[in-house]
Amino acid sequence: MMSALEIGDAVPAVKLVAADGATIDLAAMAGAPLVVYFYPKADTPGCTTEAQDFTRLAPEFAHLTAQVLAVSRDAPAKLCKFRDKYGLTVRLASDEDGTVCEAFGTWVEKQNYGRTYMGIERSTFLFDRDGKLAKIWRKVRVKGHADAVLEAARAL
Repeated sequence: MMSALEIGDAVPAVKLVAADGATIDLAAMAGAPLVVYFYPKADTPGCTTEAQDFTRLAPEFAHLTAQVLAVSRDAPAKLCKFRDKYGLTVRLASDEDGTVCEAFGTWVEKQNYGRTYMGIERSTFLFDRDGKLAKIWRKVRVKGHADAVLEAARAL
């Protein structure tokens, strides 16, 4: 299922659980640019590189007052281990029940070695200060992605 989210749509009114257990209300985050990126699984090579890249660029995003939120279906406890193991500063959020993935259309059928299964499509969504969707990246390749998102955030 692909997302009904289109450029110009408002941030979905959904809630996530941060690695520290706090509730994150996405709709309440309007007022500053917001990057929401979805990754398949904490502590796997591509997901680790992506989180490290966003962490490396965190001061640049902060300079733009942009908030960055990394979402997976991992449990908060696993996200804490992931964050601590790699010294990540990007805010990690858990969507264990998949409602946020559904709202963004990132829970999709995938194939690997001939096996079909459901999983998170690596995707990124950039919302402007008014909480409107400005840019979507689907089937993200990690190399250079965080830099591309930063450039798009600068252009808002």
